[in-house]
Amino acid sequence: TETVAAMARLGGLSLAIAATVSVLVIACPCALGLATPTAITVGTGLAARRGILFRSGEAVQRLKDVRVVAFDKTGTLTRGQPRVVEVVPVPPHSADEVLAIAAAAERGSEHPLARAIVEAARERGLDPEAPRGFRAVRGKGVEAELARGVALVGSGRFLAERGVDLSPLRRELERLEGEAKTAVAVALDGRPVGAIAISDPPKDGATAAVRALKALGLEVVMITGDNRRTAAAIAAGLGIERVVADVLPGDKLREVERLREEVGPVAFVGDGINDAPALAAADVGIAIGTGTNIAIEAGDVTLVRGDLAGVVDAIRLSRAIFRVIVQNLFWAFFYNVVMVPLAVMGWMHPLLAEAAMATSSLTVVGNALRLRGWR
Repeated sequence: TETVAAMARLGGLSLAIAATVSVLVIACPCALGLATPTAITVGTGLAARRGILFRSGEAVQRLKDVRVVAFDKTGTLTRGQPRVVEVVPVPPHSADEVLAIAAAAERGSEHPLARAIVEAARERGLDPEAPRGFRAVRGKGVEAELARGVALVGSGRFLAERGVDLSPLRRELERLEGEAKTAVAVALDGRPVGAIAISDPPKDGATAAVRALKALGLEVVMITGDNRRTAAAIAAGLGIERVVADVLPGDKLREVERLREEVGPVAFVGDGINDAPALAAADVGIAIGTGTNIAIEAGDVTLVRGDLAGVVDAIRLSRAIFRVIVQNLFWAFFYNVVMVPLAVMGWMHPLLAEAAMATSSLTVVGNALRLRGWR
């Protein structure tokens, strides 16, 4: 006010009005208001074209800060297409008998391993009987009442908890697990009858994705319900050093919280119903688009193509977006710091002030559009 009054006394009212208009035009925070949303809009649009869907701009900003990426195994690091590759019977039982018992017990289960066992039985021409009773123990196995007796099918730990002596199978179970196969033990009326080896190969590009994440300075962790020996063998093939195994479905959330306390912000990548709590609890939940709807709903980011390279691209792009935001904010503040004093002193005509304001906004938008060439 005092500056305007002084100008009115010294240079006339027109000079004072011109200076006032210039100040108002220059002080308009257009560039500042465009700095963040333009970068996020351009960046998320680019991500969408690459099959990466961010639920919100906040997810973009949180993703740049993650320090650890935790992966579920089945269907995330692996193809999610488990197949029976070997059946090991305990004499006098045959391989077909072991598979028939397991398939009958698993007929009522929707678990991927159960479907693999039932499918393998049908491929061998076996017709699994319908169980008279069925009970699934989440994350462990199933118990079914069959015509020939009570069958237990699941992890070795599950059968041991039910009092089954697995000593006739111990060596074979260890061998299968050491070969990165999931070993499913089968018992009938409290006695072991055999084991079924199931293989689910890693996804193409999984090893490269793990390597790229490490190159970004991130710690990579695998969280799985598989036994420690199988999990360690699979992780070693992928180049993952830290493995959390024997995790029940409800405990993945706790493991995510533990990683956050030990390392820092966590991104969790998963695809199944059991992964939903961990996806929601993570700083950023990344859902595989080929997985379940519940997992997708719980995630902050969805990888439409299910390609793990998308995890790397999402993190790299979030960092690139943040760099552009910082550049835009710097330019917006620099513009005000330089131009406002000039306008206050009456050294800038309103038309020039308007041109400068437009140039500032266009500079911010143009800088954001550079993201379209991101690789």
